[in-house]
Parts: sequence; structure tokens; C-alpha cells
Amino acid sequence: MIAGLEPTVALEEPFIRVRGLDKSFGGRTVFAGFDLDLPRGKLTTIFGPNGCGKSTLINMLSGLLRFDAGDVEIGGRDVRSARIGYVFQNYRESLFPWMRARENVEYPLRVRGVPRAKRRERIDELLASFEITLDLSRHTYELSGGQQQLVAILRALVADPEVLFLDEPFSALDYEMTLYVRDKLQTVFLETGLTTVLVSHDLEEAVYLADRILLLSKPPTRVVELIAYDTLRPRTTEIMADARFVATKQHALDLFRAEMQR
Repeated sequence: MIAGLEPTVALEEPFIRVRGLDKSFGGRTVFAGFDLDLPRGKLTTIFGPNGCGKSTLINMLSGLLRFDAGDVEIGGRDVRSARIGYVFQNYRESLFPWMRARENVEYPLRVRGVPRAKRRERIDELLASFEITLDLSRHTYELSGGQQQLVAILRALVADPEVLFLDEPFSALDYEMTLYVRDKLQTVFLETGLTTVLVSHDLEEAVYLADRILLLSKPPTRVVELIAYDTLRPRTTEIMADARFVATKQHALDLFRAEMQR
């Protein structure tokens, strides 16, 4: 343990509550009796070894993937009745190429029968709140990768979700676009305080973005530790030289290495 670092999260009232979660694929057990509590209004990043089920976990938490046994609650209710926003890793395939960007963003509202004027008003509010400048009259295939990912994030936010899930949202972006979208995501979090769960394959990124880092084990997957990292936002790259950042990252890395050797 590094002096001055208190990595374990104190007891918090859970907003996302998982009990006894089981999931297998083709006879391979990934989760068995898995329990997890995540707090309201925090940005939690999920990090762990390849094949530990990071994406599988958020797919089950969001109701996109059935689990074999167990319970998932959001805000004290079954996950199937919760309002969920989801940003997929492959944003290009998740957007509708025959629709213009604005039509993609407003799609969840249109499905709910929200009048066109109200849909436009809501989108304009989002763009203004997060200081996002996009030409939404263009088709999504005419936009850059970073712009397409912003469209996907706006679409996930437009219906006012209770939880925002993101599956490796930067993995298909170049470094410049990663920095841009990452900053915009921080703006979204600061403006809304929205409970957010993000899968990352990059430990530095996982610590940089997080209030909580959920470190998972090799399958059958368990929680190694839920690490607290409460620092002021917005965060800039300068924070990576801060002693608390370095200590938190090193602590997570030590746990990860120990798990890989287990």
C-alpha cells in the first residue's frame, strides 16, 4: 500500500445493485454469484484482464444481455424498468447511416412519440449545455469519427437516462479525437451529475476519468477492489503528474499484476 492512499471506497448507498449474478457462454463460466454495488452520481470505470467480462457486465447491467441467474436493480427497481443510455464501442455500426445526425440523436424521443418541436428543443438544449458544435444536418457517414461518437453520446443522453453506459468509447478514435471526446464527456458529467459506467482497456484513462475504478479479476470474475479517486473536475492532462493520480494508478496496477499471476 502506498502511504497516503486510501483506495477502498467507504460504504455508500448503492444506486446500481447486483446480487448473485451468473453468466456462462458455451459451458465457460464468466460470472458466478457475482455481487456489486455502485453509487449514484459517480463516474465508475471498469478495468480488468482481457476476457474477464467487462463488456458483458455492462450489457447485463443495462438490460441488453440476459443473465443466467441473479438480480440487477437500478434505483431500487428492476433494470428492465430503468431509463438507460448506452454508447457502443462500434459507434459507426450503432448509428443509422440513412438518417441525418439530428434524426439519429432524436430517434429515442421519436420512438416515445415526443412531438417534433419538443425533440428539436431538447437537442438544442443538449448542444448548448455541453458546448458542442456539430452540423446535425449532415449524414453521420459525412462526419469524423469523433463527431460520430459525439452523436452517439447525444443520442444516449437525449431521453434523460438514469444511468449512462459506455463500452470503450475511445477505442476506435485517434489520439486527438480521444482527447476531444473525453473532455466533452467530462463536461456532460459535470453538467448532469449523471451516474456513469464506462469500460476501458487503458488503465491511465480509467483512472483519469473515474471517481471509482472497478477492478475485475480473471474468470470466474469477481470484484478485486472498487478504488476511490475523488479529485476536482474538470481534469486536465496535468493531473497525471499529481501524486494522488500516480499512487492510485500504481495501486491499481499492482492489483492487476497480482491478479494476472494468480
